[in-house]
Amino acid sequence: MSAVLQSPLATAPAALEIKPLAGRIGALIQGVRLSGDLAPETFVAIHQALLRHKVIFLRGQHHLDDAAQQAFASLWGELVAHPTVPAKAGTQNFELDSQHGGRANSWHTDVTFTTDYPKVSVLRGITIPDSGGDTVWSNTAAAYEELPPELKALAEQLWAVHSNDYDYAATRIDIDATGAQHHKEVFASRLIEAQHPLVRVHPETGERTLVAGHFIKRFAGYNTHDSDRLFEIFQHHITRLENTVRWQWTTGDVAIWDNRATQHYAINDYGKQHRVVRRVTVRGEVPVAVNGQHSFVPGDAANAVTHTA
Repeated sequence: MSAVLQSPLATAPAALEIKPLAGRIGALIQGVRLSGDLAPETFVAIHQALLRHKVIFLRGQHHLDDAAQQAFASLWGELVAHPTVPAKAGTQNFELDSQHGGRANSWHTDVTFTTDYPKVSVLRGITIPDSGGDTVWSNTAAAYEELPPELKALAEQLWAVHSNDYDYAATRIDIDATGAQHHKEVFASRLIEAQHPLVRVHPETGERTLVAGHFIKRFAGYNTHDSDRLFEIFQHHITRLENTVRWQWTTGDVAIWDNRATQHYAINDYGKQHRVVRRVTVRGEVPVAVNGQHSFVPGDAANAVTHTA
């Protein structure tokens, strides 16, 4: 579908209203009731809006339960459960509960420690604090585009090892003891690593996007000091405010994001208030670098495939 963004968006169904929320990322969609039985033309309009805006939001989807959320998400492709955290019983929903370590307050792209990390995530607001608890998304395609030519050239040569055994406390000011324990005993219960290019080619739009975030453990071929400095440079471009959009949740909201072209951060500013959101993810493609090489499991570089399409 690489031609999708090379032509104007197809005319959306009359009831569907798409309103951009920020200059470089994010749109609010109104006039649709999400389900697994959407009319094809409605889903195409939503799909195209996602590719253009990177993250889209819908309010008032109170009718969705776990099964209906999964049915809608399955329109995007094969659903995939989290590799280490058990899903909510009887579902493929990954639940983030603030009372059980579910505070994802660090910049990341979902599950990049796997070689074929999710391409789309669908998140539903279940229990929302009276104040606080917003989520911020960033556009990693815009971040790449704003790099000066010399940094683009460097970025296109870099590969990084991503791991679920990352430093949970590294970027957190207030360490959540419950979250740290959950990370150690559940999230990182078994080591999973993948080596990705810092710049991948988006399989649908052809855009080049930066693959970074807190799952990066090190850049291949660099010592820890240099690796950390490189990470800071590129991560800073990704999280510049100009590349972001902030969403203030209400119960029944749904956020859908292109996980191949975004990072996100759940703001932990709501104290002891209860916050619960549930996420369903769709299996992604193995990233392809600008030189055609695919991502691979570290130590298995000999099996990394050259892209020929």
